[in-house]
Amino acid sequence: MFANYRTKLLTALVLLISFEGFSKETELKAPRASAEEVKIDFWDMAPLEKAFINIAPEKLTDNLKVGKLGIDGGNKPSILTLAKALAENKYGKYDSLLISHKDKLLFESYYKRGRIDLPHFQFSATKGYTSLIIARAVQLGYITMADLNKPLVSFFKELDNNKLADGIEKVTLHHVLSMNSGLRFTDEQLKDFRGNREKYSGVAEVQAFLEFTKPITKESQVYKYQAPDPILVMHVLNAVVPGTAKDFVEKEFLNKMGIYNYKWKLDPKALPKAESGLNLTPRDMLKIGEMVINKGRWENEQLISENYLMAAFKAVTKPTQSWIPESFNYGYLWYQTDIALNNKNYNVNFAWGAGGNRIIVVNELDLVIVVTGHDEEDVVFEPLIKAILPAFIKS
Repeated sequence: MFANYRTKLLTALVLLISFEGFSKETELKAPRASAEEVKIDFWDMAPLEKAFINIAPEKLTDNLKVGKLGIDGGNKPSILTLAKALAENKYGKYDSLLISHKDKLLFESYYKRGRIDLPHFQFSATKGYTSLIIARAVQLGYITMADLNKPLVSFFKELDNNKLADGIEKVTLHHVLSMNSGLRFTDEQLKDFRGNREKYSGVAEVQAFLEFTKPITKESQVYKYQAPDPILVMHVLNAVVPGTAKDFVEKEFLNKMGIYNYKWKLDPKALPKAESGLNLTPRDMLKIGEMVINKGRWENEQLISENYLMAAFKAVTKPTQSWIPESFNYGYLWYQTDIALNNKNYNVNFAWGAGGNRIIVVNELDLVIVVTGHDEEDVVFEPLIKAILPAFIKS
Protein backbone atom coordinates (compact mmCIF):
# COMPACT_ATOMS: atom_id res chain seq x y z
CA MET A 1 0.00 0.00 0.00
CA PHE A 2 2.77 2.42 0.93
CA ALA A 3 4.70 1.59 -2.24
CA ASN A 4 1.62 2.30 -4.36
CA TYR A 5 1.06 5.64 -2.63
CA ARG A 6 4.70 6.61 -3.07
CA THR A 7 4.52 5.81 -6.80
CA LYS A 8 1.46 8.01 -7.21
CA LEU A 9 3.09 10.82 -5.24
CA LEU A 10 6.26 10.72 -7.31
CA THR A 11 4.27 10.73 -10.52
CA ALA A 12 2.29 13.75 -9.38
CA LEU A 13 5.44 15.60 -8.41
CA VAL A 14 7.08 14.95 -11.77
CA LEU A 15 4.00 16.29 -13.53
CA LEU A 16 3.75 19.35 -11.30
CA ILE A 17 7.42 20.28 -11.33
CA SER A 18 8.40 20.44 -14.96
CA PHE A 19 10.21 23.75 -15.25
CA GLU A 20 13.45 23.54 -17.18
CA GLY A 21 16.46 23.66 -14.87
CA PHE A 22 14.63 22.33 -11.81
CA SER A 23 15.92 19.19 -10.12
CA LYS A 24 14.08 15.95 -10.77
CA GLU A 25 11.59 15.53 -7.95
CA THR A 26 11.76 11.76 -8.21
CA GLU A 27 14.79 12.02 -5.93
CA LEU A 28 12.87 13.77 -3.13
CA LYS A 29 16.17 14.55 -1.41
CA ALA A 30 17.08 18.16 -0.77
CA PRO A 31 20.68 19.15 -1.60
CA ARG A 32 23.10 18.65 1.24
CA ALA A 33 26.48 20.23 1.77
CA SER A 34 29.45 18.15 0.72
CA ALA A 35 32.36 17.63 3.09
CA GLU A 36 34.27 20.26 1.14
CA GLU A 37 31.41 22.78 1.21
CA VAL A 38 31.18 22.52 4.98
CA LYS A 39 34.80 23.66 5.24
CA ILE A 40 34.93 26.48 2.69
CA ASP A 41 33.59 30.01 2.83
CA PHE A 42 30.01 30.54 1.67
CA TRP A 43 31.17 32.86 -1.08
CA ASP A 44 33.48 30.20 -2.49
CA MET A 45 30.72 27.63 -2.88
CA ALA A 46 29.58 26.64 -6.34
CA PRO A 47 25.89 27.26 -6.99
CA LEU A 48 23.52 24.34 -7.45
CA GLU A 49 23.36 23.12 -11.01
CA LYS A 50 19.58 22.91 -10.74
CA ALA A 51 17.10 24.43 -8.35
CA PHE A 52 15.46 21.96 -5.97
CA ILE A 53 11.69 22.34 -5.63
CA ASN A 54 9.58 20.08 -3.43
CA ILE A 55 5.82 20.36 -2.86
CA ALA A 56 5.88 17.38 -0.50
CA PRO A 57 8.91 17.93 1.77
CA GLU A 58 10.78 15.01 3.21
CA LYS A 59 10.06 13.92 6.76
CA LEU A 60 13.33 14.05 8.69
CA THR A 61 14.34 13.59 12.33
CA ASP A 62 14.09 17.33 13.08
CA ASN A 63 10.57 17.17 14.58
CA LEU A 64 9.07 19.27 11.78
CA LYS A 65 5.71 18.01 10.58
CA VAL A 66 5.37 17.86 6.81
CA GLY A 67 2.49 17.89 4.38
CA LYS A 68 1.77 18.45 0.73
CA LEU A 69 1.17 21.78 -0.98
CA GLY A 70 -2.33 21.91 -2.42
CA ILE A 71 -3.58 19.07 -0.24
CA ASP A 72 -2.82 20.53 3.19
CA GLY A 73 -3.21 24.12 2.02
CA GLY A 74 -1.96 26.59 -0.55
CA ASN A 75 -2.41 27.13 -4.25
CA LYS A 76 0.19 25.07 -6.14
CA PRO A 77 0.35 27.08 -9.37
CA SER A 78 0.97 30.37 -7.56
CA ILE A 79 3.78 28.99 -5.44
CA LEU A 80 5.40 27.12 -8.32
CA THR A 81 5.33 30.24 -10.48
CA LEU A 82 7.13 32.07 -7.69
CA ALA A 83 9.65 29.21 -7.39
CA LYS A 84 10.34 29.38 -11.11
CA ALA A 85 10.97 33.13 -10.84
CA LEU A 86 13.41 32.59 -7.96
CA ALA A 87 15.20 29.85 -9.88
CA GLU A 88 15.58 32.21 -12.83
CA ASN A 89 16.98 35.04 -10.67
CA LYS A 90 14.02 37.29 -11.43
CA TYR A 91 14.18 38.85 -7.97
CA GLY A 92 17.89 38.45 -7.28
CA LYS A 93 20.16 35.95 -5.60
CA TYR A 94 18.22 33.76 -3.17
CA ASP A 95 19.22 30.45 -1.63
CA SER A 96 16.06 28.96 -0.14
CA LEU A 97 12.32 29.38 0.29
CA LEU A 98 10.30 27.33 2.75
CA ILE A 99 6.61 27.64 3.64
CA SER A 100 4.69 26.08 6.50
CA HIS A 101 0.95 26.26 7.10
CA LYS A 102 -0.87 25.06 10.19
CA ASP A 103 2.36 23.60 11.58
CA LYS A 104 3.19 21.59 8.47
CA LEU A 105 6.08 22.24 6.11
CA LEU A 106 4.35 22.21 2.72
CA PHE A 107 6.96 23.65 0.41
CA GLU A 108 10.75 23.49 0.41
CA SER A 109 13.13 24.84 -2.20
CA TYR A 110 16.85 25.51 -2.56
CA TYR A 111 18.70 27.63 -5.10
CA LYS A 112 22.22 28.96 -5.66
CA ARG A 113 24.20 28.24 -2.47
CA GLY A 114 21.28 26.89 -0.47
CA ARG A 115 21.70 23.53 1.26
CA ILE A 116 19.26 21.87 3.63
CA ASP A 117 21.92 21.14 6.26
CA LEU A 118 24.19 24.17 5.90
CA PRO A 119 23.64 27.04 8.38
CA HIS A 120 23.02 30.24 6.42
CA PHE A 121 24.09 33.65 7.68
CA GLN A 122 21.24 35.69 9.11
CA PHE A 123 22.94 39.08 9.32
CA SER A 124 20.61 41.50 11.12
CA ALA A 125 17.85 38.93 11.52
CA THR A 126 20.08 37.94 14.45
CA LYS A 127 18.57 40.90 16.29
CA GLY A 128 15.15 39.29 16.07
CA TYR A 129 16.41 36.03 17.58
CA THR A 130 18.05 38.02 20.38
CA SER A 131 14.65 39.49 21.21
CA LEU A 132 13.12 36.01 21.40
CA ILE A 133 15.86 34.88 23.76
CA ILE A 134 14.90 37.75 26.06
CA ALA A 135 11.36 36.34 25.84
CA ARG A 136 12.76 33.01 27.06
CA ALA A 137 14.36 34.78 30.02
CA VAL A 138 10.99 36.40 30.79
CA GLN A 139 9.26 33.03 30.63
CA LEU A 140 11.74 31.61 33.16
CA GLY A 141 11.42 34.62 35.48
CA TYR A 142 14.91 36.08 35.08
CA ILE A 143 13.33 39.23 33.63
CA THR A 144 9.81 40.49 34.31
CA MET A 145 7.60 42.50 31.99
CA ALA A 146 7.98 45.36 34.48
CA ASP A 147 11.76 45.13 34.07
CA LEU A 148 11.39 46.26 30.46
CA ASN A 149 10.81 49.77 31.77
CA LYS A 150 13.61 49.76 34.34
CA PRO A 151 16.71 51.93 33.76
CA LEU A 152 19.29 49.94 31.84
CA VAL A 153 21.99 50.80 34.37
CA SER A 154 20.07 48.90 37.07
CA PHE A 155 21.01 45.59 35.41
CA PHE A 156 24.75 46.19 35.74
CA LYS A 157 26.47 46.25 39.13
CA GLU A 158 30.07 46.89 38.02
CA LEU A 159 29.65 50.22 36.23
CA ASP A 160 31.38 53.39 37.31
CA ASN A 161 28.19 55.41 37.63
CA ASN A 162 30.09 58.64 38.25
CA LYS A 163 31.32 58.61 34.66
CA LEU A 164 28.05 57.87 32.90
CA ALA A 165 26.58 60.38 30.46
CA ASP A 166 23.93 62.87 31.52
CA GLY A 167 20.42 61.46 31.28
CA ILE A 168 21.58 57.85 31.01
CA GLU A 169 19.00 56.84 33.65
CA LYS A 170 16.31 57.54 31.04
CA VAL A 171 17.43 54.59 28.91
CA THR A 172 15.43 51.42 29.62
CA LEU A 173 15.46 47.88 28.28
CA HIS A 174 12.36 48.84 26.29
CA HIS A 175 14.35 51.60 24.59
CA VAL A 176 17.23 49.41 23.43
CA LEU A 177 14.85 46.68 22.26
CA SER A 178 13.05 49.20 20.04
CA MET A 179 16.11 51.18 18.85
CA ASN A 180 14.92 54.21 20.80
CA SER A 181 17.78 54.34 23.31
CA GLY A 182 18.88 57.86 22.48
CA LEU A 183 22.52 56.75 22.54
CA ARG A 184 24.45 58.82 20.02
CA PHE A 185 28.05 58.40 18.92
CA THR A 186 30.35 59.98 16.38
CA ASP A 187 31.59 57.95 13.44
CA GLU A 188 35.04 57.97 15.02
CA GLN A 189 33.69 56.49 18.25
CA LEU A 190 31.81 53.74 16.43
CA LYS A 191 34.92 52.91 14.43
CA ASP A 192 36.89 52.72 17.68
CA PHE A 193 34.32 50.38 19.25
CA ARG A 194 34.34 48.06 16.23
CA GLY A 195 38.10 48.08 15.78
CA ASN A 196 39.00 47.41 19.41
CA ARG A 197 36.77 44.56 20.50
CA GLU A 198 39.34 43.31 22.99
CA LYS A 199 39.29 46.69 24.72
CA TYR A 200 35.54 47.10 24.48
CA SER A 201 34.11 43.79 25.63
CA GLY A 202 32.32 42.61 28.73
CA VAL A 203 31.43 45.32 31.22
CA ALA A 204 33.97 47.63 29.53
CA GLU A 205 31.75 47.71 26.45
CA VAL A 206 28.67 48.57 28.50
CA GLN A 207 30.63 51.28 30.33
CA ALA A 208 31.85 52.74 27.04
CA PHE A 209 28.39 52.88 25.46
CA LEU A 210 26.81 54.49 28.51
CA GLU A 211 29.70 56.83 29.23
CA PHE A 212 30.77 58.11 25.82
CA THR A 213 27.34 58.74 24.37
CA LYS A 214 26.10 62.27 23.95
CA PRO A 215 23.65 63.33 26.70
CA ILE A 216 20.32 61.49 26.60
CA THR A 217 17.38 63.80 26.02
CA LYS A 218 13.74 63.49 25.07
CA GLU A 219 14.69 64.64 21.59
CA SER A 220 17.41 62.02 21.20
CA GLN A 221 15.21 59.10 22.29
CA VAL A 222 13.77 58.46 18.85
CA TYR A 223 14.36 55.59 16.48
CA LYS A 224 17.91 55.11 15.24
CA TYR A 225 19.03 51.80 13.77
CA GLN A 226 22.39 51.02 15.36
CA ALA A 227 24.42 48.11 16.71
CA PRO A 228 24.92 49.31 20.33
CA ASP A 229 21.24 48.83 21.17
CA PRO A 230 20.98 45.06 20.49
CA ILE A 231 24.48 44.55 21.87
CA LEU A 232 23.28 46.05 25.16
CA VAL A 233 20.26 43.73 25.07
CA MET A 234 22.60 40.74 25.00
CA HIS A 235 24.61 42.24 27.86
CA VAL A 236 21.41 42.47 29.93
CA LEU A 237 20.72 38.80 29.24
CA ASN A 238 24.25 37.92 30.30
CA ALA A 239 23.76 39.88 33.52
CA VAL A 240 20.49 38.28 34.63
CA VAL A 241 20.67 34.58 33.68
CA PRO A 242 22.58 31.91 35.59
CA GLY A 243 25.91 31.16 33.94
CA THR A 244 26.54 32.94 30.66
CA ALA A 245 24.40 34.28 27.84
CA LYS A 246 26.17 31.87 25.51
CA ASP A 247 25.12 28.83 27.55
CA PHE A 248 21.60 30.20 28.00
CA VAL A 249 21.16 30.76 24.27
CA GLU A 250 22.33 27.23 23.55
CA LYS A 251 20.63 25.22 26.29
CA GLU A 252 17.50 27.23 27.03
CA PHE A 253 16.59 28.40 23.54
CA LEU A 254 18.18 26.70 20.54
CA ASN A 255 18.60 23.19 21.95
CA LYS A 256 15.04 23.25 23.29
CA MET A 257 13.86 23.21 19.66
CA GLY A 258 16.39 20.61 18.61
CA ILE A 259 18.66 23.20 17.00
CA TYR A 260 22.27 22.04 17.21
CA ASN A 261 23.64 22.75 13.74
CA TYR A 262 24.28 26.47 14.02
CA LYS A 263 27.06 29.02 14.33
CA TRP A 264 26.93 32.17 16.46
CA LYS A 265 29.91 34.48 16.41
CA LEU A 266 31.22 35.52 19.81
CA ASP A 267 32.97 38.63 21.04
CA PRO A 268 36.31 38.37 22.92
CA LYS A 269 34.41 37.67 26.16
CA ALA A 270 32.38 34.88 24.51
CA LEU A 271 29.22 36.99 24.36
CA PRO A 272 27.06 36.13 21.32
CA LYS A 273 27.08 39.01 18.84
CA ALA A 274 23.52 40.27 18.89
CA GLU A 275 23.74 42.75 16.06
CA SER A 276 24.69 40.21 13.36
CA GLY A 277 26.38 36.90 14.00
CA LEU A 278 24.06 33.89 13.80
CA ASN A 279 23.95 31.21 11.10
CA LEU A 280 20.95 28.86 10.96
CA THR A 281 19.66 26.25 8.55
CA PRO A 282 16.42 27.20 6.78
CA ARG A 283 14.54 24.38 8.51
CA ASP A 284 15.68 25.62 11.91
CA MET A 285 14.56 29.13 10.97
CA LEU A 286 11.18 27.58 10.22
CA LYS A 287 11.09 25.97 13.67
CA ILE A 288 11.53 29.38 15.26
CA GLY A 289 8.79 30.84 13.09
CA GLU A 290 6.41 28.02 14.01
CA MET A 291 7.18 28.49 17.70
CA VAL A 292 6.41 32.20 17.36
CA ILE A 293 3.14 31.65 15.50
CA ASN A 294 2.09 29.21 18.25
CA LYS A 295 2.32 32.04 20.78
CA GLY A 296 5.68 30.92 22.10
CA ARG A 297 4.89 27.23 22.46
CA TRP A 298 7.15 24.51 21.10
CA GLU A 299 5.70 21.01 21.25
CA ASN A 300 4.24 20.80 24.77
CA GLU A 301 6.23 23.60 26.42
CA GLN A 302 5.62 27.32 26.71
CA LEU A 303 9.12 28.16 25.56
CA ILE A 304 8.93 31.96 25.48
CA SER A 305 6.61 34.46 27.12
CA GLU A 306 3.37 35.09 25.26
CA ASN A 307 3.02 38.47 26.98
CA TYR A 308 6.43 39.47 25.75
CA LEU A 309 5.59 38.39 22.21
CA MET A 310 2.48 40.54 22.24
CA ALA A 311 4.57 43.56 23.25
CA ALA A 312 7.45 42.74 20.91
CA PHE A 313 5.31 42.40 17.79
CA LYS A 314 3.41 45.66 18.18
CA ALA A 315 4.23 48.71 16.10
CA VAL A 316 6.32 50.38 18.79
CA THR A 317 8.08 52.92 16.59
CA LYS A 318 8.52 54.01 12.99
CA PRO A 319 11.82 53.26 11.20
CA THR A 320 13.42 56.26 9.52
CA GLN A 321 15.96 54.78 7.11
CA SER A 322 15.33 55.56 3.47
CA TRP A 323 15.75 51.88 2.54
CA ILE A 324 12.87 50.79 4.78
CA PRO A 325 9.37 51.05 3.23
CA GLU A 326 7.10 53.61 4.85
CA SER A 327 4.56 50.92 5.72
CA PHE A 328 7.04 49.08 7.96
CA ASN A 329 7.00 49.52 11.73
CA TYR A 330 9.43 48.35 14.39
CA GLY A 331 8.74 46.43 17.59
CA TYR A 332 11.29 44.72 19.80
CA LEU A 333 13.96 44.01 17.15
CA TRP A 334 11.21 42.65 14.82
CA TYR A 335 9.43 44.44 12.01
CA GLN A 336 5.67 44.76 11.55
CA THR A 337 3.51 45.77 8.62
CA ASP A 338 -0.10 45.48 7.51
CA ILE A 339 -0.77 43.85 4.14
CA ALA A 340 -4.07 44.71 2.45
CA LEU A 341 -5.61 41.87 0.42
CA ASN A 342 -9.21 41.47 -0.70
CA ASN A 343 -10.34 44.48 1.35
CA LYS A 344 -8.78 43.06 4.50
CA ASN A 345 -5.60 43.86 6.43
CA TYR A 346 -3.28 41.07 7.53
CA ASN A 347 -0.77 41.67 10.30
CA VAL A 348 2.70 40.50 9.26
CA ASN A 349 5.74 40.27 11.55
CA PHE A 350 9.25 39.43 10.43
CA ALA A 351 12.88 39.24 11.41
CA TRP A 352 14.96 40.77 8.63
CA GLY A 353 18.61 40.60 7.70
CA ALA A 354 20.67 41.87 4.78
CA GLY A 355 20.73 39.73 1.66
CA GLY A 356 17.02 39.02 1.97
CA ASN A 357 17.15 36.71 5.00
CA ARG A 358 13.79 36.62 6.74
CA ILE A 359 11.40 34.73 8.95
CA ILE A 360 7.91 36.00 8.11
CA VAL A 361 4.88 35.08 10.25
CA VAL A 362 1.24 35.75 9.40
CA ASN A 363 -0.76 34.70 12.43
CA GLU A 364 -4.22 34.99 10.89
CA LEU A 365 -3.26 32.59 8.10
CA ASP A 366 -1.19 30.31 10.38
CA LEU A 367 1.59 30.85 7.88
CA VAL A 368 5.39 30.91 8.22
CA ILE A 369 7.66 31.88 5.35
CA VAL A 370 11.44 31.46 5.46
CA VAL A 371 13.74 32.92 2.83
CA THR A 372 17.53 33.07 2.71
CA GLY A 373 19.65 34.91 0.21
CA HIS A 374 22.69 36.97 -0.62
CA ASP A 375 21.20 39.67 -2.79
CA GLU A 376 22.44 43.24 -2.48
CA GLU A 377 19.20 44.90 -3.60
CA ASP A 378 16.90 42.65 -1.52
CA VAL A 379 13.62 43.34 -3.31
CA VAL A 380 12.01 39.94 -2.75
CA PHE A 381 9.64 40.82 0.11
CA GLU A 382 6.87 42.29 -2.02
CA PRO A 383 6.90 39.47 -4.62
CA LEU A 384 6.82 36.89 -1.82
CA ILE A 385 3.87 38.53 -0.12
CA LYS A 386 1.95 39.02 -3.37
CA ALA A 387 2.39 35.38 -4.37
CA ILE A 388 2.20 33.51 -1.09
CA LEU A 389 -0.47 35.21 1.03
CA PRO A 390 -3.22 35.00 -1.61
CA ALA A 391 -2.28 31.36 -2.18
CA PHE A 392 -3.33 30.59 1.42
CA ILE A 393 -6.41 32.80 1.64
CA LYS A 394 -9.56 30.80 1.12
CA SER A 395 -11.87 32.34 -1.46
